[in-house]
Amino acid sequence: MQTQIPGYAYGTAEAARSPVSLEELEKLKQAVGFTPEDEQYLRKAGDVLEDQIEEVLDLWYGFVGSVPHLLYYFTGPDGQPLQNYLEAVRKRFGQWILDTCRRPYDQQWLDYQHEIALRHHRAKKNQTDGVRAPEHVPLRYLIALVAPIALTIKPFLAKKGHNPDEVERMHRAWVKAVVLQAALWSYPYAKEGDW
Repeated sequence: MQTQIPGYAYGTAEAARSPVSLEELEKLKQAVGFTPEDEQYLRKAGDVLEDQIEEVLDLWYGFVGSVPHLLYYFTGPDGQPLQNYLEAVRKRFGQWILDTCRRPYDQQWLDYQHEIALRHHRAKKNQTDGVRAPEHVPLRYLIALVAPIALTIKPFLAKKGHNPDEVERMHRAWVKAVVLQAALWSYPYAKEGDW
């Protein structure tokens, strides 16, 4: 896995400590039906996706770039997209695909999910890359973007000749993992005691 990515703080003291306990994480995994079998199929998905990450990111970035109110969160004070910001986030986003598939869902993973959440919330948005973009991504967009991120991955999973059942199992595992992370990313948006 890549680790020399600017702003990629996985497993470091730079990543915020998650207020979510490992016990709460296990309950969330149960709520989305995430099983040891899903872990196995996510690992397989990581192998399938590893050499397709740039193509996946092209698709996702094409989508965000075509929706002005989503691209807005990557623009500077002049309203123009900040290319250096888009590129920095893209590198971390590519690593996120591999982390989703390959990392154990342990304390370090949980901490980095919280760090990702804070980097979308006004608590830390823009700080990692030192940019002057809008300071907050509304929760509604984090939740809404689960759909394109979850649904568009299936054709990529099918490109390596796996049988339809394996592709379906990899896809189901991916969807569960993305929904699980979106639930974790909602933490800083909730009022105290409401999460």
